[in-house]
Amino acid sequence: MPGSLFATSDLHGSFSENKRIIDEMRPESPDDWLVVAGDVDDTFSKIETTLSLLRSRYAKVIWTPGNHDLWTLRDDPVQLRGVARYDALVQMCRYNDILTPEDEYAVWPDPSGPVTIVPMFLLYDHSWLAPGTTTKKESLDYAHETGVVCADEVLLHPSPYPDRESWCSARLEDTERRLLALGPDVKTILVGHWPLIRQPTQALRFPEFAQWCGTTRTADWHLRFRASVVVYGHLHIPRTAYYDGVRFEEVSIGYPREWSRRSKPPTPRKVLPA
Repeated sequence: MPGSLFATSDLHGSFSENKRIIDEMRPESPDDWLVVAGDVDDTFSKIETTLSLLRSRYAKVIWTPGNHDLWTLRDDPVQLRGVARYDALVQMCRYNDILTPEDEYAVWPDPSGPVTIVPMFLLYDHSWLAPGTTTKKESLDYAHETGVVCADEVLLHPSPYPDRESWCSARLEDTERRLLALGPDVKTILVGHWPLIRQPTQALRFPEFAQWCGTTRTADWHLRFRASVVVYGHLHIPRTAYYDGVRFEEVSIGYPREWSRRSKPPTPRKVLPA
């Protein structure tokens, strides 16, 4: 029986303050597992450095990408884009004995029964429209007018897909196929960088940013696929909430300007045992 299952996301290790948090991360026992739900860092080598460090400390590390992990920055020696970048990150993780959305799902032996941990890479499709808009074009135009535009528009390349919406659709189809193959009795922990449902985005200061946060196509996945817990990040609004009786854990660290307002620096969240 492993010790505990912990989760974190949005480590953004390029910030020195966040780097100190990462350096201080330690398991409570040698048998603890750690889920990392994306946005580890902005360059390939830094992502590998952080993940391999965490793997040296935790019995098992499970990673799924965030948008920052998939950015192609001008000063990153690894100039791979889109699917090629994601595939290279997957291979890097496998080399470092870290599980990814492309690997066989790990099973957590919870006292209440086994739970399958499903790391998901899903992206978004702009279907969470800005308030007051009725089409994706109108919603995006409104965001550009207000200046609330995700940097993904410049840095997250979808190649070889024509756009991120098409890539998202392909990821949804592949992930749904694997989830259906689990069978009707398997309990899951669904892990992704972007939230599965729109409700958590209601806390955003700028609600038009929600169109870069998820898709309407996953609105019932926490019920369809028997989630005991849903783990996500991206919003930088760490919280525990319940929707349809399912526990949702937003586990992000976020930027120093955000977490420094709290009473203490963030640490990985214990997901199980509950």
